[in-house]
Amino acid sequence: MPNTLSRHHQNQLSTMNLIDRARNILLTPKPEWEKINQEKADIPSIIFSYILPLAALAAIAAFIGYSFIGETRGIFKVKSTNLGIYFALRFLLGAVASVFLSAFIIDTLAPTFNAEKNLDKTFQLVAYSYTASLVGGLFAILPAIAIVGLIAGIYGFYLLYLGLPVMKKAPEDKQGAYFVVSVVVIIVSHFVVFYIVERILRAIFGNSMFGFGDVHISM
Repeated sequence: MPNTLSRHHQNQLSTMNLIDRARNILLTPKPEWEKINQEKADIPSIIFSYILPLAALAAIAAFIGYSFIGETRGIFKVKSTNLGIYFALRFLLGAVASVFLSAFIIDTLAPTFNAEKNLDKTFQLVAYSYTASLVGGLFAILPAIAIVGLIAGIYGFYLLYLGLPVMKKAPEDKQGAYFVVSVVVIIVSHFVVFYIVERILRAIFGNSMFGFGDVHISM
């Protein structure tokens, strides 16, 4: 019972600190990485107290944007509940799976660059580097500028660049190569995961995701 209460209390603190962590990693990344490196890595806690809440906010933004505001396609403005659900699930599932896959591959490659092989630490590195993408996903509430969120995600590579030496402890002469390979891993993992998620969702929704809701000509 005490362990359960302690775990519950820790989860509450993690949830309360989500905003602080996101703000600090985005605005003052160098000292924040040092702080993160001193923390005990806890993958489930990071998933449920950080990745999922941020991804869920972006998913809600996508649902609102594509369900009620809509996007312009040529002379048509398309919006539907199915489309909103599709983009919400696509972002939510894709974000979590991308972090997992990227972290696993980057950690597996660590010995190649004489870096520390520690999946927990690597998961911290990738998860918090994804903050820019997760926060950028909020722009999906206005589909016309959703691309801004993707551009904002590029900042995540800078976060990765700063965090890699701290979290993975690669020798200085190997850091550049490890960083470049890690970026490639994240990009490829992103496209692979989102492709698979999209195929699964299209199999579930079919063409109906574009067939329901309001469709009207933009003026």
